[in-house]
Amino acid sequence: MAHARISAYLPPDINPSQAAIAYGCRALPKLNEELRSEDLLTRKKALVALCDLMHDPEHVYVAIDIGCLESLKALLKDSNNMVRIKATEVLQIMVTHYVGREGFLEHDIIHALSFLLNDPEIACRKNLHLAFKYLAQIPSGAQGIVHSGLIPLLVWKLQREEEEIQELLLDTLAACLLVDTTEALTSRVVPFLKEKLLSANDNIRSKAAYTLMAISIPLEGKKQVWQYGVIPILVHLLKDHVEEVQANAAGALMYATVTTAGEVACWPGTGGSTRPWTQTPSPRSCICWSPP
Repeated sequence: MAHARISAYLPPDINPSQAAIAYGCRALPKLNEELRSEDLLTRKKALVALCDLMHDPEHVYVAIDIGCLESLKALLKDSNNMVRIKATEVLQIMVTHYVGREGFLEHDIIHALSFLLNDPEIACRKNLHLAFKYLAQIPSGAQGIVHSGLIPLLVWKLQREEEEIQELLLDTLAACLLVDTTEALTSRVVPFLKEKLLSANDNIRSKAAYTLMAISIPLEGKKQVWQYGVIPILVHLLKDHVEEVQANAAGALMYATVTTAGEVACWPGTGGSTRPWTQTPSPRSCICWSPP
């Protein structure tokens, strides 16, 4: 005979750290209300629930329409570390969708996130740079980052962040430099990228070479690449054991060696000198051709 006993344990499909999601069209408005709650635990649970829902672009569209982005902007200033981490996680999930990227630009989320570039929590900064990376994948997103004036700060952070975040920074910079290289070049991005070409991390070497491709497209970028002695390093990377590094180094050389100075810097024995023609060439270096 069955007994009516109430278990002291929660059902197996209940997550105590996540807010209960309302049924149907009431789900997101209810969570938006909870995001603005004064109770810390309520805000945390609402953010955890949003992280699950924002993987669906339809939910992202509704969330933007009812004002969730404004609620999340406010939570970026929260004094609790976990709230800031989960708020940035929600935003980086939203920006993986095209509608989320458009929402970022319309609601000026770039400016709001920029205040967390020096956040003490590495997870928070990682989510932030993931969001910037995804946003920069569309031209309007890259333009938004450039026009926000963040490029000098991103270049500066390239020297001070963890390697995992450096990779994200390089991805973002590579996309943004296709829009405009002026601020990056005045912020000494080329010497910083030169150091990254010598990194023991394969991904960082590859991404640094790829970023130099974008730097080398304008004439001023080409000049700085050979002035700072980057071309000999790129030539050396053509023998790297990672194929992607070889390919990106070759791409950077393709743009950098369009000018005479860049081409001469690739010549063996010049040491990167821009005026080797002042030296008397040896007979062995000349190739003579005579008609048959």
